[in-house]
Amino acid sequence: MIQSMRLWLLDRRIDMRHAWLAVRRQLGAPRLLVAALVAGGLWQVGAGLYLHAKAWLAQVLIEEAWRHNREQGRATARPWAWADTTAVARITFVEHARSMVVLEDDAGRTLAFGPGHRTGTAMPGGAGNSVVSGHRDTHFSILERLSAGQRIEVERLDGRSRTYRVSGARIVDARDVGIVADRGRDELTLVTCWPFDAVAPGGRLRYVVSALAEDRP
Repeated sequence: MIQSMRLWLLDRRIDMRHAWLAVRRQLGAPRLLVAALVAGGLWQVGAGLYLHAKAWLAQVLIEEAWRHNREQGRATARPWAWADTTAVARITFVEHARSMVVLEDDAGRTLAFGPGHRTGTAMPGGAGNSVVSGHRDTHFSILERLSAGQRIEVERLDGRSRTYRVSGARIVDARDVGIVADRGRDELTLVTCWPFDAVAPGGRLRYVVSALAEDRP
């Protein structure tokens, strides 16, 4: 039986070799090269479309999880079954008409899908210093365009909203514990990598935007 299997596989190799030679004779070297390039291009286009579709679907599922959590008043629904995060708030950059859902935890696997709340800091819209991080080339690219006095609205799980006004921005070392320090005031601290046009991701520097609450929690 094993010998028969080997002979069958050998026949298949011979068949494929003859098929390949036939294609080469029909197309010729120039046409074969063009065909290979076209096939490679189609593969790249297909892969790109798949990534865009995956990103779009992830945002739809995150929005649905946020809607459910807000209706329930607590963070229970996950965007997808194997997700290790959930939706905990929505932030809106008023002057820029840009809104996004904040996920719990700011690990890299979470930030791939949206801004993440730093565990151990105040909840967005709550009392104290709430720290939210995001990638500089996706969701938090908007931080570069924020200026003092602009408004940031935070919608909480209980349906209430708080308004913050940008008080300033600074560049700090990623290890600076001042980012998460509680200064006895209600503030929103938004963090992303810096510089914004860096070729390589990560790095030692962070761009930090501070916004102070206008009303009580």
